Amino acid sequence: METGRIIKIISNQYLVLCGNIKYSCIAMGKLRKGKSPIVGDLVEIEHFDKQSGIQKILPRANELRRPPVANVDQAIIVMSCKDPDFSATLIDRLLFQIVYHGITPILCVTKTDLITESDPIYETIKRYQDSGYQVFTSSNKEANKDLIACLKDKITVLTGQSGAGKSSLLNRIDPSFHLQTQEISKALGRGKHTTRHCELHEIAEGWVADTPGFSAMDFTYMDIAKLSDAIPDFKPYLNHCRFRDCIHLNEPDCAIRDAAANGTLPKERYAHYQEVVAMIQQAKRRR
Repeated sequence: METGRIIKIISNQYLVLCGNIKYSCIAMGKLRKGKSPIVGDLVEIEHFDKQSGIQKILPRANELRRPPVANVDQAIIVMSCKDPDFSATLIDRLLFQIVYHGITPILCVTKTDLITESDPIYETIKRYQDSGYQVFTSSNKEANKDLIACLKDKITVLTGQSGAGKSSLLNRIDPSFHLQTQEISKALGRGKHTTRHCELHEIAEGWVADTPGFSAMDFTYMDIAKLSDAIPDFKPYLNHCRFRDCIHLNEPDCAIRDAAANGTLPKERYAHYQEVVAMIQQAKRRR
């Protein structure tokens, strides 16, 4: 048997890369009784006379539900300055989902040529950088060389606003890489989805899944304690609350709430955490 990675799925056909060779495979019968193979999976395949079959899915480091991708190293949140408008709320909601799954978040702010150097967006970018997040900027004219370098040897998911320029960004990174792009729908004020399926694309010596991603965000499955432990901004203050089971809302002597109040923790990040926790709690009450 050979070990390879699933890089594309169409119907019941799985394209598996083993070394430098790609094999079209089917899932063997015993796999249909358990978890289904998804893009990014490391699998063991066996070759028969007329076809190749996936015999085993190796343990996953992580797994995303939407898009269904396994073993992701990092997720780039693509957010435009304009058309559609910049939204720190959306950034943080995406960020929370990413870190919840143990994936490194990276922020890429596109269309910087549409704003001035004094735009408040740059103040927001600095706050993310001060919190330790890796942030890249990109104009419509050129790709950021540091962003290109960070893709090497990684499996990366692109997510963010529809119309923020995810596919266009990849096209600038690799001119031979032609993903379908569309203009912003001016009538709706938001982008049209242009990516039709989830697939790993080889680019900049790494692999990128270009997909609408977390466009339909779902927080209902989340455990609040696990979420608060995963948010990078919260880590310096964890285990300093009075109560060990503190979820950092209204509990007395909460180190995270105090840090937000005195400004050592970004207030907007904490406010967005409160909003997401409220969604989780509301969903649980409905069950």
